[in-house]
Amino acid sequence: MILLAWKCWHDQHDDTKAMKFSHTPNIFTTALAEKLRSHPKRIVFTEGEDLRILHVAEHLVAEECVIPILLGDRDRIRAMAAENDVSLQFVNVLDPSKSRELSRFAEMFERSSRARGVEMDHAAAQEIMARPAYFGAMMAQYGLVDGVIGGNQSLPASLFRALLQTIKPLPDVPRVFSAMILVAQHLQHFGRDGVLFLADCGLITEPDSKQLASMAIETGKLARHYLGGRPQVALLSHSTKGSAMTPAAQKVAAATALAQVTAQEQFLEIDIDGELQADVALDPRASEVKLPDRKVRHSADVLVFPNLDAAHISLKLLQHCAGVQNYGQIIMGLARPAAQIPRTASEETIYGTALTVGYEAIKFHQLYPEGEV
Repeated sequence: MILLAWKCWHDQHDDTKAMKFSHTPNIFTTALAEKLRSHPKRIVFTEGEDLRILHVAEHLVAEECVIPILLGDRDRIRAMAAENDVSLQFVNVLDPSKSRELSRFAEMFERSSRARGVEMDHAAAQEIMARPAYFGAMMAQYGLVDGVIGGNQSLPASLFRALLQTIKPLPDVPRVFSAMILVAQHLQHFGRDGVLFLADCGLITEPDSKQLASMAIETGKLARHYLGGRPQVALLSHSTKGSAMTPAAQKVAAATALAQVTAQEQFLEIDIDGELQADVALDPRASEVKLPDRKVRHSADVLVFPNLDAAHISLKLLQHCAGVQNYGQIIMGLARPAAQIPRTASEETIYGTALTVGYEAIKFHQLYPEGEV
């Protein structure tokens, strides 16, 4: 009924003035929006008292691809929308501190905390659950929404903490990490079609070989889901195939071997290689020079970095100096789709991240039709 009413409203408002939010369509977001129109998903934004979020929510409704839920002070959000002529039609605004679900969520959080060895009374649990990040994560965990996005007004750690304490981890991922999706059709050697996946850009400071292997597998599966074809995953290093026999390079080589075995055992349609220098991974001409006996290769679709410093610095340089559009961070290894967006996020980044989380929710419902991992 909600979707039918939504459709009717949209048809009646086709000739109204254009939405204030505008973006430049690209190969990535255009495809996602089209797929989500057939399967709209409920996405909760944990920090809804933000004009960027209001503009994006309005646009998502107009595109009929996401049903937005905004958390925060209801009166404040409605006043902000009115002052800026933003429609909240079919946008649900919810104040966690006044929600009927607050007490039930607090009880659930008490039980899960007790299972982790942390004792707390109901009042303390309710105070935590009234925080939007925790409330939104709990909504995702128990199926009231299909995905959660936050971080646009807070430090990353506050959202990560809420997600890790509330949403179940996937049993076959040794540690939760994050991946970024970058689009730059104006750059050479940037994936096959101008889309590149980076991991880990936000969580694990110094991953070990097992964690690096898991990043390669999970981000490779993520790329396979979006790109459709067989992605090329490169585990990066300062060394290419033993050109520098340092402990850091050997760790990446070990991770590559482990990831390749895992991909073969699970019959995954992913090509994995490492340890590789960045030019070898991205530029076929460099690959021909440094790996002359190798088959012709295209630019990697996925880059797995050896540590957080390398990943995060590369991300910021690409974003701020090379004009690359970023979406995410997509939180990998959780049982529900989630993303952390930076405080500096543009409306385009928020929009594309919402589409990404929604598309991940489609995959989740296909893999786990009963809702349990």
